[in-house]
This record gives sequence, C-alpha cells and structure tokens, in this order.
Amino acid sequence: MHSPTPAPTRTPVRLTQFAHGGGCACKIPPGELEDVLGGLARPGPPPGDTPLLVGLATGDDAAVVALPERDGSPARAVVSTADFFTPVVDDPYDWGRVAAANALSDVYAMGGRPVLAVNLLAWPRDVLPFELAREVLRGGLDVAAEAGCHVGGGHSVDDPEPKYGMAVTGLADPARLLRNDTGRPGMPLSLTKPLGLGVLNNRHKATGERFEQAVATMTALNRDASAAALAAGARCATDVTGFGLLGHLHKLARASDVTAVVDTAAVPYLDGAREAVRDGYVSGGTRRNLEWVAPFTDFGSADDDTRLLLADAQTSGGLLVAGEVPGAPVVGELVPKGAHSVVLR
Repeated sequence: MHSPTPAPTRTPVRLTQFAHGGGCACKIPPGELEDVLGGLARPGPPPGDTPLLVGLATGDDAAVVALPERDGSPARAVVSTADFFTPVVDDPYDWGRVAAANALSDVYAMGGRPVLAVNLLAWPRDVLPFELAREVLRGGLDVAAEAGCHVGGGHSVDDPEPKYGMAVTGLADPARLLRNDTGRPGMPLSLTKPLGLGVLNNRHKATGERFEQAVATMTALNRDASAAALAAGARCATDVTGFGLLGHLHKLARASDVTAVVDTAAVPYLDGAREAVRDGYVSGGTRRNLEWVAPFTDFGSADDDTRLLLADAQTSGGLLVAGEVPGAPVVGELVPKGAHSVVLR
C-alpha cells in the first residue's frame, strides 16, 4: 500500500517584492504633486446648497462639504477622502489592515467619524493568487469594523502591480473641524505616534525581517487621538504620512502662516528606527521629502540621521496636533512667521 503523497509546499509570497515602492513612500513627490495641482482649484462655489469647506487650497487631508440644515437638523459636514498604495508588508492580511487604517486616518485627521468605505484594489491576476487578495480585503474589512465603518463594495482592476486602499466618507461637526490652516502662534505641537515606520518598512522589504512594533503602530486607528484632540479644544491638525513629519509640518505652517519650531530631542521614534537609518534602509521617498523641505527648514545642529528620520515617509502615522493631547508628547510649538516654515532645535 502506497503512502499518501504529501501536499506540495508553497513558498510564502513576499508581497513587497512585487512593488517598486512600499506604502506611502510610493507617493508622487510633494513638489511634483504641487506643480500638477497648481491652478486646478475652481474660483467661486459651484451651484447648489453644499458649500465646500475644505478643498485643494491648503492641501489638507480630506475634502469637506457642509450639508444644508433642514427641519431643525443639526449642522453636519461630509468628509471625503481616498488613499491606496503598494504593499508595505509581506503579510497580505496585515497589508489590508494597514491600508485601511491609513485611509480612515484622513477622516480622523479632519475631526470626523468614518461611516462608509469602498475598496480600491489593483491586482496582477495572472501572477498572484486571488486567495492573497482575499486576505488583503479581509484585513481592510476587520479594521473598518473596528472603526464602526461600513464597507459597501468597491472597484478592482487587473494591474501589473498590487495596490489596495479605500475611498472613505465620514461625518463631522462643521464648527469643530481639525484643519491645517488654523494654527496660531503659541500653540504647542503634539505627535500621537512615534516616527520610523518608513525605515523599518524599507528594512523589512530588503531583508524580510518582521517588525511587530511597526505593524502595531500602523494598524492602530487614529480614532482615539482625534477624539482626544477635539475634547481638548484643538482645531488644527494633520496626519503624518508619506511626506514625513517635516513635509506635513511645512504644509501646516505654510497654510496657517506661522513657523513651526521642533524640539528634536522630544520627538519619539520606534525601536530600531535609528539603527535602520544607520544601516542605510532609507527610501527614495524619504530622501525626496528631505530635498523638498530643505529650502523651507532651518536644520540647526541636527545631524544627517535625525534629518532623515524627521523626513521619513510614514505609512499610517499619527496625528500632528496644534494643541496638547493627553498621553502624546509635545514636540514643539507654533511661533510667529519667520524666515523658515520649520525650525529645528
């Protein structure tokens, strides 16, 4: 009697090897993006009764329109955003969770509550098995469920490179939005997640090492940080993603017509982040971020590694809030506008 033939062993698929970049590091460089978007904002409101509260003008995290008040209904605003990217980790379920948390973050960064998402999926159907795509979608569904957000379908295309994310719709109080153009001198700056996600993800892509601290940070919702910021009376915030802390802080300072001063010693980093920079695991996106912000930044005595970490292209990073957020470190302050958007001390 013959022994049963063992099932063939499938080599684990490393999803990051199917992408030219990883996570938010694959974004179009901020300088090039601003050149493309320049002049696209339409003068004057379109016809209708839903005024645009936040649009292209300040490069904020999401668009916001006000809903008309009828029959004594409370004032409400609709927050709309979309975000997708190439694999940032090899595990498909984790990639789905990270991408969903990152897309939902734009709503939280505006002070909103996500209520509906639709999937955005690009998949190389002749190269990668659909069972992996199912795991990606399952990860996104689980994070959306944690956020109390419906997932109502989506759109998929056959593409040589895998990509996943979500378009998300949320609701907010139009009088209590978190915006990037409402910062004022004297406001402290709080950061709700540590930096270093970009360099750890780049190391993961190059070596296959798994960094649980990075996965836990990327999959953590910014829901509680947003609620805490609103409860503390904050009205100015942004999330820290592909343009790095320096890039997003420059945009906030420019939109608010202030200068941001950063206490470099107070900025938190993930374990292993400095070692990853030292060992050369720095993405092209991070280097482009640093090149973009250099003309607007007084780096003081910050060394090269610190500059790279502050420009590190984050994926599903934390909120940067103009105000004190309980439990989050204060990493700087806003001061009257000077010669630079950002000053390091």
